[in-house]
Amino acid sequence: MSNRILAFYGSYRSDRMGIRLAEYVVERLRHRGDDAELIDAKSINLPILDRMYKEYPKGQAPEVLETLARKIREADGFVFVTGEYNWGVQPGLKNLTDHFLEEWFWPPAAIVSYSAGRLSGARAATAWHGTLSEMGMVVISSTIGVGFIGQALAPEGAPLGENGQALEQAFPRFAADLTWWMAAARAQRHRKAPPY
Repeated sequence: MSNRILAFYGSYRSDRMGIRLAEYVVERLRHRGDDAELIDAKSINLPILDRMYKEYPKGQAPEVLETLARKIREADGFVFVTGEYNWGVQPGLKNLTDHFLEEWFWPPAAIVSYSAGRLSGARAATAWHGTLSEMGMVVISSTIGVGFIGQALAPEGAPLGENGQALEQAFPRFAADLTWWMAAARAQRHRKAPPY
């Protein structure tokens, strides 16, 4: 059975390097047989949060929110590809996630972080772990961190140098862990409906 996975990416910068990593993740998941889709916050371009999706009367939310809510509800799992901004999370990605709440409940989520320096976005990954848990997702323990992102992936996505090689070596276990948790969540939903 093919897993439906949404990979979220949130940089709005004009010279963004992390998009290479987001596209790499989606391509590698597809290569494994998953139905993976990139959700690029910049392309969707939601306004700064004023009203959450659930705060609109039924059927009156903007079409972009209706479409994204449906995709989130139908997904088996999520991957959040996040850069680190001043020890924190990317505002574009945080804004996108904050438009929803109950739609996120129960599927597993995985974190892929990156930075221009050697710390690989570790502080953003740590911040996202708590945020995603609070939003009702089960955050898997396997993570990927890519340092010196501009030197780790070529513009077309090919891994480069030591950091690219480390990414290639880490990805199979990362994907296998996410797959295990998606199967576990699916089996539990068939056995018993979520409590809320």
